[in-house]
Amino acid sequence: MVLEKYINTLLSQTGLAEEAPTLGPALTIVAIGIVAVLSYVAFRRIVEPFVRFLVAKSPTRWDDDFFTDEVLRGFAQLCPALVVNWLLPNLFAAHAAAYQFTEKATDIYIVWACVYLVSKIIHSLFTAFEKRKNERINSMKGIFQMCRLIVVGVGVIITAAILFNRSPVAILTAFGASAAVLMLVFRDTILGLVAGVQLTANRMLHKGDWIICEKAGANGEVVDISLTTVKVRNWDNSIVTIPPYNLISDSFQNYQPMRRSGGRRVSRSIYIDVNSVRFLSDDELAALKADGLVESTADGSVNLGLLRRHLQHWLSEQPVVVGKRTRTMFVMVRQLQSTPQGIPLELYFFTSVTDWASYEAVQSDIFDYVYAVVPRFGLRIFQAPSGLDVVSLAR
Repeated sequence: MVLEKYINTLLSQTGLAEEAPTLGPALTIVAIGIVAVLSYVAFRRIVEPFVRFLVAKSPTRWDDDFFTDEVLRGFAQLCPALVVNWLLPNLFAAHAAAYQFTEKATDIYIVWACVYLVSKIIHSLFTAFEKRKNERINSMKGIFQMCRLIVVGVGVIITAAILFNRSPVAILTAFGASAAVLMLVFRDTILGLVAGVQLTANRMLHKGDWIICEKAGANGEVVDISLTTVKVRNWDNSIVTIPPYNLISDSFQNYQPMRRSGGRRVSRSIYIDVNSVRFLSDDELAALKADGLVESTADGSVNLGLLRRHLQHWLSEQPVVVGKRTRTMFVMVRQLQSTPQGIPLELYFFTSVTDWASYEAVQSDIFDYVYAVVPRFGLRIFQAPSGLDVVSLAR
């Protein structure tokens, strides 16, 4: 080896030729260590600033997220190991045992330096994806975590192959023989992995979605989707963590498509007292027409029917109600099967307001009007007798 010969020559020139067999290998190891450290320093001080300069001058933005400090540090950590691995064969040519040990240690270091580097590259890609994805594109965190898990698994297999002088195929075969034990140990991780891929591939769940999962006690916004858990912040600000497999095996309700559609459904009924349903007189019809509550009496003079048609028309004219009829969104006022509590009159429509607080306010305003207009048609809303009703009857 040139380096070893050069060191032996220096020892001879300094009068230490007799110590050359002992000092020579030691000084050679020190020299290789210094070269390895210098390669690391050279990368951090020369190559890394040059790469940053090129990235800063590049018109694209993906390289800004890709060449992060952690990725460049991973490349820098790989340099010393490659230098040592390149110089080792000549250093320990006469020492087979030392060479085998050092070679294995260096190879294992290279493997895990590569695992670290690839893991950081995957993390950088995930960060870049999260920054540039559309708001409603599904979270890919689970897929990136799966990729990092696969990289670590490959690193474990290669490390075992290096330690036991076996091929990676043989190591995989050994793992296959213990598959039952591995399935038992990593059951939750495997189920979460499969469920996470299904949720992502089928776009069933997104970060920011409003979901309800009654079995898990979740009713709020999804704040994180990972390989093994889905984190939901409930509207009372409590946090619920749900295994992805539970969302696949059980059912959950996702309100996000409702938000994207631009219309939120209202389906509520009021109960009309059967005894108040009757034909209206001409004077009553004229009064309703004068107040703008009835446009025409050609369809009949039954007060319940007139109320139903008035509410249908009134709802269609409201700016907060989606009035344009579509296959899934329309306005309808209908009677349901009568009950002991009276005749249900259902108002079925969609509001253009999907935010919860605003939606409840709009819904309340609409039914305030409904409750107020019902008596104008000579109808009564059913209400169970209260204490005041009993007192008035007693009098």
